[in-house]
Amino acid sequence: MSRLNVNLELVKKYNVPGPRYTSYPPATQFTDKLSVEAVLENIRANNAAPRDLSLYFHLPFCETLCWFCGCTTVITTDRRKSGDYVETLGREMATLRPRLHPQRRVTQLHFGGGTPTFSSPDQLRRLGGLIHAHFNFARDIEAGVEVDPRRLTRDHLVALREIGFNRASLGVQDNNPEVQTAVHRLQPLELTAQTVGWLRETGFTSVNIDLIYGLPHQTVASFEQTLDEILTLRPDRFAVFSYAHVPWMKPAQKIVETRVLPTPAVKFELLKLTIEKLGDAGYLYIGMDHFARATDELAVAQRQGTLQRNFQGYSTRGGADIYAFGMSSISQADGTYWQNLKDLSAYNAKVDAGELPYARGYVLTADDLIRRETIMQIMCNLRLDFAAMSARLGVNFREYFASELASLGDLEADGLLQRSEQGLSVTDVGRLLVRIIAMRFDAYLPKPTERRHAMTI
Repeated sequence: MSRLNVNLELVKKYNVPGPRYTSYPPATQFTDKLSVEAVLENIRANNAAPRDLSLYFHLPFCETLCWFCGCTTVITTDRRKSGDYVETLGREMATLRPRLHPQRRVTQLHFGGGTPTFSSPDQLRRLGGLIHAHFNFARDIEAGVEVDPRRLTRDHLVALREIGFNRASLGVQDNNPEVQTAVHRLQPLELTAQTVGWLRETGFTSVNIDLIYGLPHQTVASFEQTLDEILTLRPDRFAVFSYAHVPWMKPAQKIVETRVLPTPAVKFELLKLTIEKLGDAGYLYIGMDHFARATDELAVAQRQGTLQRNFQGYSTRGGADIYAFGMSSISQADGTYWQNLKDLSAYNAKVDAGELPYARGYVLTADDLIRRETIMQIMCNLRLDFAAMSARLGVNFREYFASELASLGDLEADGLLQRSEQGLSVTDVGRLLVRIIAMRFDAYLPKPTERRHAMTI
């Protein structure tokens, strides 16, 4: 990307609440009216053929709570709870596995949280053994795990390599001590560097580092120092997320002092700085929050137009169905989403009863499927080819979306996209506001005053 020159009036105009589109429709549309029988019927139909699998395991435990966190967590120092939870995950797998086609291969595996490395190395080995007992792994599996350097041992990483993990993502967020104190996450740079060294020593092939912009006390100068320090570690990818201040959803965020949060204008400058500095260092801006080296799978997939987006963010394995395990986890297969119970004791009780720990879900309509693919192309591949979309979706794209396409004049005038008879493409400025473009194709988007989403900037 070239150096960005963005009018701050544009920032004010487009700083509105909006979905992140890890799914379409967004999870706000999920309902408890969808019966477990309907979900089981979808699972049955989905397993008529041996399609590839992507497995997600939600490991919710954390020793302390980071005040910016938007994840579903259980705060405890009792490691026995993690051991018990691993056995519950084993029982959940045993309940679901007979419903799956026996020849399905796992091409993608992800441990998220919470803090997966809250579990002891032996607990991780036990969980890995249970997964391998129930599923067949592809030779080229992409297996990623989130790790917390603050309470990590080298043996954690040895255990994770033993059970097949080859990618790791480190939570860092910011190196500045004042920012770290304000969000209740103290993590010296030396600890992060030690973890990166261990990951490379133990054979992990890809290292991602998570940062967050928009945290209390952040300035352009302080965040530039964090970027410079992390660049010395030479990660393969960056995920640089916008802080989503949603205290109505995550009560712990009420502790965060809003008076010291960066303004939208400063927040935009932080994003602009990140894109330009990482670009100068050889990382490509994949879109919204991801950066990767030009040879990375994400960058290659975007060039080829095959990049996908799901509940784990951007993905190169979009053709695989996601089967998720653990409290609050979300599965995605064919035209259905389903989510597990969010309460740990309720989840445990359901699994112990030999039942699917289902809480809510959603079955996509024909219109949903068309819009999902359209939003996916905008978010991931940054363009729409009208003829190709018509062929892919079985509709006349320009006619189907006549009103939506007609509404794009202001976005074009503001430099977010370019249009032609053949299609449209997202500009460099539009990448920063790609959610705004996607929102024009969202049939469920409430009025701005009624949205329960984080701000787009």
